[in-house]
Amino acid sequence: MKAEPDKPINVLGGVLAACSMNPVTGYFRDGYCNTCDSDFGSHTVCCIMTAEFLAYEKYVGNDLSTPRPEYGFSGLKPGDHWCVCAARFLQAADEGCGPRVRLEATHARALEIVPMEVLEAHAGP
Repeated sequence: MKAEPDKPINVLGGVLAACSMNPVTGYFRDGYCNTCDSDFGSHTVCCIMTAEFLAYEKYVGNDLSTPRPEYGFSGLKPGDHWCVCAARFLQAADEGCGPRVRLEATHARALEIVPMEVLEAHAGP
């Protein structure tokens, strides 16, 4: 699907697909890996969580698996889809524990940080 004017673009050049509505993800908590200039972490890579990646994230100080009810966050589990910071995804990929990526739901701005070859190597269903 070709991108339309004023629609967010994915890394494949098409319209950005939703990453997850349950749990609701994204910098704007709209289900999409949308971004803007104030999104300093570039939450642009739609990843499919694995136990290995969740353990890695916790180890590096970003605990995504523990529920935080005060923020309405139930914690992620393997199989959940989540918009991950591009640099953190690249770091995990370099460490050999990068999760699968949904290219159609990964924002084109991820390419400012993550090479397309790395994203393609982690492409999932």
